[in-house]
Amino acid sequence: MTMHEFLDALGIKAGVVIAGLSGGILRGLSRRRYTMREIVASPICGALAAAYLTEPVLFYLRAINWPLPQKDVAAMNATAFVVGVCAMWIADLIFDAISRWVNGGRGVP
Repeated sequence: MTMHEFLDALGIKAGVVIAGLSGGILRGLSRRRYTMREIVASPICGALAAAYLTEPVLFYLRAINWPLPQKDVAAMNATAFVVGVCAMWIADLIFDAISRWVNGGRGVP
């Protein structure tokens, strides 16, 4: 079983995962000071988010009549890339909120 067949069995499109992975890499390398966590976690987070959030985001964008490319593949890959870029920012916000809650309102040390 190839990787493409495995992803198809999970219901995940390989192009979407690659676009999300690329978005995560861009996000990980675009920071002024990036850590090893950023370099490793951003592409993984971007690929996972793109795999599972691209379809709902596309559905929402079509529901509000957002202008999208005519080809469905182009719209899906572009949306997956943007979701991949934004995924680690969202994860950072969630981790910061949880750490503040655990620390009793204080920021991360």
